[in-house]
Amino acid sequence: MNSSAADRLRRLRLLLTVLFTAINATGLIVFAWIAIASDESGPRSLDGDLRRVTSSANRLLQFDDTNRTFVTGYIGNDELADQCPQFAVLPGGSSTFAPYFSKRTCVPVDPAVLGGLVDDAVRSGRLVTGNIHGTGGQLVRVGVEPFRNPFGQYAGAAVAVADADAAQAAHTRFVVFVVGGCAVLVAGLAVAGHLLSTRAMRPAVAALEQQEILLAETAHDLRTPVAALRALAETALRNPDQRTELLPRTVGLAARMGSIIDGLLVRARLAAGMDQLAVQPVWLDQLVTGLVDETPADGASVTVTAAPSLVQVDPTLVQRAIGNLLDNALRYGRKQDEPAIVHITVANGRVTVADHGPGVDAAIAEELLDRFRTGSGSTGLGLSIVRWVAQAHGGALNVYNADEGGAIFELELPVLPQGN
Repeated sequence: MNSSAADRLRRLRLLLTVLFTAINATGLIVFAWIAIASDESGPRSLDGDLRRVTSSANRLLQFDDTNRTFVTGYIGNDELADQCPQFAVLPGGSSTFAPYFSKRTCVPVDPAVLGGLVDDAVRSGRLVTGNIHGTGGQLVRVGVEPFRNPFGQYAGAAVAVADADAAQAAHTRFVVFVVGGCAVLVAGLAVAGHLLSTRAMRPAVAALEQQEILLAETAHDLRTPVAALRALAETALRNPDQRTELLPRTVGLAARMGSIIDGLLVRARLAAGMDQLAVQPVWLDQLVTGLVDETPADGASVTVTAAPSLVQVDPTLVQRAIGNLLDNALRYGRKQDEPAIVHITVANGRVTVADHGPGVDAAIAEELLDRFRTGSGSTGLGLSIVRWVAQAHGGALNVYNADEGGAIFELELPVLPQGN
């Protein structure tokens, strides 16, 4: 299905919103990844505590020159042995001395696992940090600091351990915060992008919609006079003796078509804010009577009951609106296989057009006044134009069903006191 230019602009607006959101979302994702990857506040704090413990434990070591080995018995006299993080001093490599484990068990850990970490630190000669699992399955942070004997050889290491679950939970909360914040920002950017693109394209969309409406209204309003003009021309061709009689009617229809086009141009300029309504005092009863006299009835019965009614309106637009009401009544205000019966009443700034057709379904009464909808189910603009003209003058268009059958359309216009 072909879409209008306004519809394509709306799709472009959606595309711009998606691109705007995607570009900013990409930047936020990169930022979130860097922030999460660099979040080492928990492990860094634990490593500082572990390094403090291992360094203190190593300083408490004593070397027995006689037995050429380390003595760990003095470590238990320090208050460090009763605190957390817990620690152990273990031999590594080929060295042998009595291992020491601190008095307080803060996190249960397999000694064999600690011994393996000490061997790794002794072989590498570097401080070793990392995560292991305790015997209860909890996450444990480990710091292993090797030490040398008096001969410059690495003989063992002090290993300290601490519960890392709290730090891991803090990191998880940080991740949730960053991801959730990014999601909220992406949603906000999507809304902002949509609003910005909508605001930027609103004038263009409105202009295109106005152009489409103008074209549709032109086709709608010119359809009837063009058909009548063609009929007159074909009659004149077939009957040359009637040309003198048909010529004035042809000129009148051409003038009506010109008036319709002028009215459409005025409508477009008014909608664009380029012009103001050309309001002036108008005798509404005379305008309606003249319009009925100029409209071919085609066998229909059209009666007018009019009282003097002076209104302040744009005569071109009001004539067009009433013409649409009359045309609607002649087209759809009839029973099957019967001529239309239309009665028009003019009084106190109101023009009431009543017909004897099937009436208006209350469920779609409001839809009838929208663009591209008529009582017959076909598309059109007649009634929507009437409502626009009424609203432009500060009036209204009302739709009723008569008790005895048929539809009633009432056009209300501002009355000008006749004494003025």
